[in-house]
Amino acid sequence: MEKKFKILFLDTTHPRLPEMLINAGFECHNSFKSSVNEIKEIISNYKGIILRSRIKIDKTLMDEGVNLKFIGRVGAGLENIDTEYAEKKGIQCINSPEGNRDAVGEHALGMLLCLLNNITKANSEVREGIWLREENRGLEIKGKTIGIIGYGNMGTAFAQRLKGFGANVIAYDKYKSNYSDDFVTERQLVDLFEQSDILSLHVPLTEETHYMVNNEFINQFKKDIYIINTARGKVLNTDDLVLNMKKGKVLGAVLDVLEYEKASLEGLNYETEIPESLKYLIQSKNTILTPHIAGWTKESNIKLSEILAEKIINAFGKQTTE
Repeated sequence: MEKKFKILFLDTTHPRLPEMLINAGFECHNSFKSSVNEIKEIISNYKGIILRSRIKIDKTLMDEGVNLKFIGRVGAGLENIDTEYAEKKGIQCINSPEGNRDAVGEHALGMLLCLLNNITKANSEVREGIWLREENRGLEIKGKTIGIIGYGNMGTAFAQRLKGFGANVIAYDKYKSNYSDDFVTERQLVDLFEQSDILSLHVPLTEETHYMVNNEFINQFKKDIYIINTARGKVLNTDDLVLNMKKGKVLGAVLDVLEYEKASLEGLNYETEIPESLKYLIQSKNTILTPHIAGWTKESNIKLSEILAEKIINAFGKQTTE
């Protein structure tokens, strides 16, 4: 008799994920607080792992997981999984970026509107009895050129939501081609440097994209720009961002992610003092900051889990209940 297909959950998820897997015949176990060493002791009993960001799945864990068939990530990013080693071991890495792309697209647009129209600032002022109109005169999206780097699930969703605003939306994706559609025009990176008024980042965090947006990168833009980052904090060098905000090269920034985030994405990771660049961003009137919640809606919570469950079931089939 073939052993049951057991799946180990290392993080909490929406109940729909284990429910769908159990209904398909998989056996699901929880280990939400186990240390890495404790996981090593039991991982060989499982064919699948499901996690969010609490644990890094590296070579040592995969070597102990001699029966692993897949690693499932509830969400988009796979930076806490050694995907190259997993491929060598024949372990599938499955994620569910389709589940929160709509949320990210809406959030990026909402943050941009808040910044350009001084909504957050004006809201705070009115609550304090301050009524400033001229000082809060805003900018329209219409007529601006918005450059998107990374035209996958998130970049596409953002472009779709810009439809109707009358912006010129262009995109560069190093690993895709022929993707011009009703929402975006495909361009080379040099075109984004030449034309963009607003830059929006939608790339995964890899060795290649770590600090991709730095001082040299920013200063290749012909115009002074606004920057949106709903991707990963370390795609953007914060010190260089602040340097260019002080110079006026970057007119403003909307950041749902910060390079100071903990590996688990829960809270900020700095020691006794707040970094000077973060202090600047907190105090600046030209920034909108949110705590990594762009893809964090009630709807996406369900969709992320349902899509991941569907992918796992499609990959490994419904299990017999012997």
